[in-house]
Amino acid sequence: MALRTIPIRRSGNRPNLFMGGDREMVMFSGLLAFILIVVAQDTRALVVGIVLWVAALYTLRSLAKEDPRMRFVYFSNRRYKSYYPARSTPFRVNFAGPNEPKESAVEWLLSLFEK
Repeated sequence: MALRTIPIRRSGNRPNLFMGGDREMVMFSGLLAFILIVVAQDTRALVVGIVLWVAALYTLRSLAKEDPRMRFVYFSNRRYKSYYPARSTPFRVNFAGPNEPKESAVEWLLSLFEK
C-alpha cells in the first residue's frame, strides 16, 4: 500500500501581509495617522501624519522582508524573563538572584512563618 500524499497549498500557508508589512500593524499605523490628521485638521498635521505613516510603512516592510512573522517572534520574546537562575530541578527554591543578597533557607522559612 502506497503512502497517500496531501499537497500543501501556498494560499493557506502564506503570511498575512498588507502593503508589504504585517497586516494588523500597517492598518493600525494608518489608523493612527488618519486620527492625527482628522483631529488636528491642519495642513501641518496632514504632512506629519503622512510622513509618520510612510516611515512606519517602510519600517514594517523591512521587518516583514526579514521575517514575515516578526511580530509574533517579538511578542514571544517579550514573555521571557530577563534572568533564569541555574537550578538542578524545577522544584528548587531560588533564594537569591544575581544582584540580591544571599538568604539562607532557615531565614526564608522563618520569614514565611512571621507573616
